[in-house]
Amino acid sequence: MKYVTTIGGHTYHVEVIDEHHIVLDGKPYEVDFTAIANQPVYSLLINGRSLEANAFQTGEGWQVLLHGKMFEARVEDEQAVRARAVAHAAPETANEWLLRAPMPGLVVNITTSIGAEIKKGAPLVILESMKMQNELRSQKDGTVKEIRIQPGQAVDLHQVLVVVG
Repeated sequence: MKYVTTIGGHTYHVEVIDEHHIVLDGKPYEVDFTAIANQPVYSLLINGRSLEANAFQTGEGWQVLLHGKMFEARVEDEQAVRARAVAHAAPETANEWLLRAPMPGLVVNITTSIGAEIKKGAPLVILESMKMQNELRSQKDGTVKEIRIQPGQAVDLHQVLVVVG
C-alpha cells in the first residue's frame, strides 16, 4: 500500500511493503510499530533505532509528538490523492458530504445515528486497519442522512460509509 504524507509543507511518499518493511522516498527501512497499553503512545524501531511517539488523530490528519516537538501530519492513500485530484474537476455538492473509507478496514463502531445533528469534526465511525483504530470525523455541519455500514463489516477503500446532508 502506498501513502502520501505531508508534514510542515513537505511531502513524503511511503510504501508499506509488509508488516516490518517500508520504503520512504525511495529508501528502504526495517520497522517495528507497537501501540503501548491501549494509549496513543507508540513504540517505533526504525532500522534498529528506538523511538517513542504520541499520536492523536484530528479532523484533518494526525498530531504527532516526537522528541518534545509537535508535528501536524496528513496521511492519505496514494489512490485517494489521485482520486481527489480528479474530483476537484467536479464541484462537490453543497447539500451532501460522503464519508468514504480512507483505507480498507473493519468497522469497529458507529458513533452516530441517522437523524443526528452533527458539527464539523464530530466522530462518525471507528475503522480498524493495519492493527490501528482510526476515528473518522465529519468534514461539515449537518444531519446524518444515511449509514451504509454495520459494526463488524469489512469495507473497501473509498466505500461510502455515512452520508451527511
